[in-house]
Amino acid sequence: MADEMVLKAQRFINSYAVDGIPDVEENGRTSWTVMHALTRVLQHELGLTPLSDSFGPATLTALRSRFPVIDANTRHEAVCRVVQSALYCKGYDGGDIEGTYNPRVAASVTRVKQNMGVSGVYPGDGVTPKVFKALLTMDAYTVVSGGTDQIRTIQQWLNGRYVGRQNFFVIPCDGNFSRDVQKALIYALQFEMGMSDAVATGAFGPATRDGLRNHPVAQGSTGTWVSLFSAAMVFNRRAGAAFTDRFDASLGDRVEEFQNFVKLPVSGRGDFQTWASLLVSTGDHTRRGTASDCVTEVTAARAQALRNAGYRIVGRYLANYAGSTLNKQIRPGELGVMAANGLRSFPIYQTNGGEASYFSRATGIADALHAIERARHYGYRAGTRIYFAVDFDALDQQVAERILPHFRAVRDTMSEHGSEYQVGIYGPRNVCSRVRAAGFTSASFVSGMSTGFSGNLGYPLPEDWAFDQIATVKVGSGSGEIEIDNNIVSGRDDGQGEYDMGQSDDGLDVSFDKAQRDAMLADVQSYFVNVMKVPEQGGTGGLAFSVRTTTKCFDILMDHDWLLTRLARSLRMRKALIQCPLMWELRAMNTADGLADELVIDHYTGGSSTKNDSSTGPGQIFAATAIRSRNHAIRQGLIAGTIMDATKESDLWAVWQRLHDDTVHNMSTVPLVLIEGAHDVGAARPGLDTSEEDSRRALARYNGTDESAQGYGTALLGLYRVFEKYHAPLRGQ
Repeated sequence: MADEMVLKAQRFINSYAVDGIPDVEENGRTSWTVMHALTRVLQHELGLTPLSDSFGPATLTALRSRFPVIDANTRHEAVCRVVQSALYCKGYDGGDIEGTYNPRVAASVTRVKQNMGVSGVYPGDGVTPKVFKALLTMDAYTVVSGGTDQIRTIQQWLNGRYVGRQNFFVIPCDGNFSRDVQKALIYALQFEMGMSDAVATGAFGPATRDGLRNHPVAQGSTGTWVSLFSAAMVFNRRAGAAFTDRFDASLGDRVEEFQNFVKLPVSGRGDFQTWASLLVSTGDHTRRGTASDCVTEVTAARAQALRNAGYRIVGRYLANYAGSTLNKQIRPGELGVMAANGLRSFPIYQTNGGEASYFSRATGIADALHAIERARHYGYRAGTRIYFAVDFDALDQQVAERILPHFRAVRDTMSEHGSEYQVGIYGPRNVCSRVRAAGFTSASFVSGMSTGFSGNLGYPLPEDWAFDQIATVKVGSGSGEIEIDNNIVSGRDDGQGEYDMGQSDDGLDVSFDKAQRDAMLADVQSYFVNVMKVPEQGGTGGLAFSVRTTTKCFDILMDHDWLLTRLARSLRMRKALIQCPLMWELRAMNTADGLADELVIDHYTGGSSTKNDSSTGPGQIFAATAIRSRNHAIRQGLIAGTIMDATKESDLWAVWQRLHDDTVHNMSTVPLVLIEGAHDVGAARPGLDTSEEDSRRALARYNGTDESAQGYGTALLGLYRVFEKYHAPLRGQ
């Protein structure tokens, strides 16, 4: 919602015709763009060049020199207007943004300093340089959504106690633990250890670790060190923890609960390991876990080395990263070797996952289908949890826009096609917690040793953590030497120690070789023209092929090769069989199909139409057909789901909408229609070695049961041969 005074502040910014001060959108809404522009205006008025979004040391030094305090005695209109504009962007009264430090401005500055917790350090109603720096951020100084009054009290206390130190700046007082608050807490500890401003860094380094070893706290302790320890407990969202300067029995109980949660020796004392687990995502990175993960094959010698070093569970990868020369996936017989040597395993799925652009609904579906197929290939039993990786520092917006849709698709696809397996996540603390809160995963494998990730800084260990990765180490020697990531174990996931006979991947279809795209298209076009008598554009034989050209239909098919390949492998049938009806139905789609769809929509939305079903989407599938096919697949154990009733309009409408609106779901239904159709006519279930005659019968049934359906099946069998001409050679590579 637009704020008239923020709009006035934006117009003030845009009144400058100065290189380095870009115009901002005049929309009346506060943003980092506005705050950065105000920072540049201030720098310009201070005579600084070049101008920058950053309120850095040069800006602070110049401000201290020119305006150590900005108050009613300040006679610089533009600087006062920056203060007024910043106040409005923060939600405070800034007067009329006319360039005077009037009583309204003075009252707001007094209030904002109280909210920051710094009024004791900076008394009066003037703006000091560090307060000015804080005003030009998007930080809040009142409790915001998700925040607590107790955390805000700690934030104010930290500001009031340490803001006078050189590198300590005003932190938000919004009631939320964050990266900046985490860093401020480390600074506070370093200052209490006696570090000078030149030495203190806000980073959890060797000197800080040594200092903490010298400052344990326990029942009976009092003072600032207890305040800092209890603050860390509150920041880690420990139930019942309170900010206090007295270590009493209640705090001791909370410490014992925390130690048990992170799997430390339970003492109730604030010893070094407890301090470390509260302050940094690795905790004490030297402690030895009982689980590991690695990209290296676990041979018998390495298995013995791991056992001798105390490891009992090993995480291994289900697949390789396409195009990578690193062979990190489980080797043939490796799981048996581990089991024989007393090691259990848990599977990790990561073929990329190193940047936000990788994650999407489509990739989530593809990853889930691939993970299911690979887990079955290796013989992982029902109940196994597969950890899908997010291997980068995902920001909140990227989690919302990319990661959550991806994992929703993973969960839904696993639920339908691989319901015997559970879904886990590997990633930073924040990512794991948010995906779990959305209900998409059941346990987290935390990349704790990425201590610099913003998703680990300022976030507590997820409540559902199973493994916490804290350090890379080497164990063993000679042929038994292996580099691993050392993981702490919560006990939530013990991995697997026994395996079924794995499914062979011999003969399964693979992704299409894009280099052969033009050759395959030419053959498909030739088949349509010479056999089906359908030209590149338009149609014959009474069919109005008016929606798409053959080339466009082929390209749609190729754009979804990732899906059709994964479906074919998961269902262990031929990709060409799935492609045939899709290619034909895409090509045959005409305006009459669209009209039929409109009548169905009209029927269910209060119109006069009596048409309650139509063939729809790229596969031109009736809702009743989809219900029948999915019911059959559920009963056969091919997928999981709810049995529906094709005679109930509520079920028809729900299924029809998804077939109509969701291309991926529609295409995913095609192989199920073929499988049920084959069963209906007594043909063999489509598989890797299905005869051409049974394939023809399944294709015919896709079109119906009358005489014309037989011609449909025969025509599509020829198209099947065209596709197989290109797929079959790739399977042997």
